[in-house]
Amino acid sequence: MNTTRPQILAAATLALALALGGCDRKAEEHTAADDGHNHGAESGSSPAAPTNRVDIPAAVRQNLGVTFAKVESRNVAQTLRVPGRFEFLPTARREYRAPLAGRVELLVSQFQKVEPGTPLYRVDAAAWRDLHEQIAATQARVDSMTPLREAHRQHEQSLADKVAIWQDRLGQLEELRGAGGGSAAQFTEARATLNTTQAELADVMEKDAELQSQQKQAEAELRSLRSRRNLLVRGRNCEDPGDGFDTGDGYMVCAVAPGVVEAIGITPGGLVEENGHIVTIVQPEQIRFRARGLQSDLGRLHDGLVARIAPPQGGSLPLQDAMTGVLQIGLTADADERTVDLIVKPESLSAWARAGVSAHLEITLAGGSEELAIPLSAVVRDGAMPIIFRRDPANPEKAIRMEADLGLSDGRWVVIASGVKEGDEIVVGGNYQLMLATSGTAAKGGHFHSDGTFHEGEH
Repeated sequence: MNTTRPQILAAATLALALALGGCDRKAEEHTAADDGHNHGAESGSSPAAPTNRVDIPAAVRQNLGVTFAKVESRNVAQTLRVPGRFEFLPTARREYRAPLAGRVELLVSQFQKVEPGTPLYRVDAAAWRDLHEQIAATQARVDSMTPLREAHRQHEQSLADKVAIWQDRLGQLEELRGAGGGSAAQFTEARATLNTTQAELADVMEKDAELQSQQKQAEAELRSLRSRRNLLVRGRNCEDPGDGFDTGDGYMVCAVAPGVVEAIGITPGGLVEENGHIVTIVQPEQIRFRARGLQSDLGRLHDGLVARIAPPQGGSLPLQDAMTGVLQIGLTADADERTVDLIVKPESLSAWARAGVSAHLEITLAGGSEELAIPLSAVVRDGAMPIIFRRDPANPEKAIRMEADLGLSDGRWVVIASGVKEGDEIVVGGNYQLMLATSGTAAKGGHFHSDGTFHEGEH
């Protein structure tokens, strides 16, 4: 709705006339009642003392939309203001992909808040079951190797003992032959038996070496399968009792960090390939502010300058709800636009800060000094006279109309040289309506009704 100044003045004049009429009637009734009960009182009374105060009770503040901003010390002369917006940090997003191909069952919805360990989705994957079966089969092979090798070791020991016996027998026969006794047939038979037993022992030792190699190979395969299993289990980030298998309900994935579900990359019950995108989780608080400054200001800017991120002017957000941080100049500049990125990561976030919200970056340059300043929007003009309304420190239900003693302005804040102190509250919202109601009557004072209409003097 576009309302011109003459229309506003006409509406204010009409409201003032109605208020005067209503208050005059109330005054007449009040006077008649006084006349009936105070016959001895003097008929005349002195008028109220002139005042520049205006009543602004809670009902009036609500109807007129009265808001306040505090007087604060600012380096207005050396403040550079540039527009910008919030954006996510590169680390704010985390993608969850399917480590195994299969059918996906989603367990969250878009914009849902999640905490570490919150189930996100479940994949019915044949590869997960196959891995389970392979581990079980390989474990069985490894387990079977132990008794088999033990049997071969016993066989080997038995053959070794037999070889030792026949070697002793053969030695005895050689001694008999040296003494002129013994039989050549016995000696030959003992030699043949010893050779046969030694051959059997060699075969058994070779078989045991082969079994040892197979056991090591099976153990290495088992370690590899378990390592893959453990990697998949760690990727799930779910509470996983037992041995980590969940073959009945499929492979389930849980959130690693807190955040909000930003995007879902598959429909419920859809098929997904290995490494396919399922869910993206974003941490809303992981943001920074990016503004675009002029390259001509690079001589005044450097990394480490103190900066404030202030909300846009004219909205419902208080101007003091700003965030502070340290300036970092972008690595590259835009040659076509003659701009350079100015980046600030807030030390703490206000409730209104989120990715995509526009605001202003206020950079305090070197030099200059701090002076008392108020928002420029708190100043209205009654003709050529700048006017502000200061909340009465002694009575917050009143506002004091003052002629503003203004100094330098940076386009949003203006220095005020006198009449206020740091921490005083100045009317920002509703100050134009206050000016219309008190125009030309700064020394008369008055009051508002709860519907927002104004009347000079007291009730």
